[in-house]
Amino acid sequence: MLELAAATGEIYLKYLDESGFSLWAEPLYTWAKIGKQKRIEQPKKKGRRLNICGLLEPGKSFEYGLALKSFKSEDYIKLMDWQASIAEERLKKTGKITVIVQDGGSVHVSKLTKTNHERWSAQGLYIFLLPSYSPELNRIENEWQRIKEDELAGPYV
Repeated sequence: MLELAAATGEIYLKYLDESGFSLWAEPLYTWAKIGKQKRIEQPKKKGRRLNICGLLEPGKSFEYGLALKSFKSEDYIKLMDWQASIAEERLKKTGKITVIVQDGGSVHVSKLTKTNHERWSAQGLYIFLLPSYSPELNRIENEWQRIKEDELAGPYV
């Protein structure tokens, strides 16, 4: 129903999720051109991991926050405050709310986070929590997979 409402222009719809990236990657299953083999050159040390909290508005935008540490509730709240200010401007201009679809990760449902929901709703930002174990319903998951398998997996040899 949310995707239909977004497609008909009744709401703005975004998908949120966190993922981690590093210069060192596990070999993944991927496709390659016939006669070519995918080659992954990487350092022996794994190095630091870059964590990203992304927001995908299909066909319109991809926004994100970066951290060299795990995202905590305070980080998530700052990101959502930013999104709430964007939602508030959109609500004033168009009368349309913004809905963010996300999983029930610990920072998304913490007590500290929940204290902000009413304020965000007043700004026109609503949170839709997906059922447990349903990543296929979060459209940003496909983007993480595409980036890791196609963009970061290394060149063809």
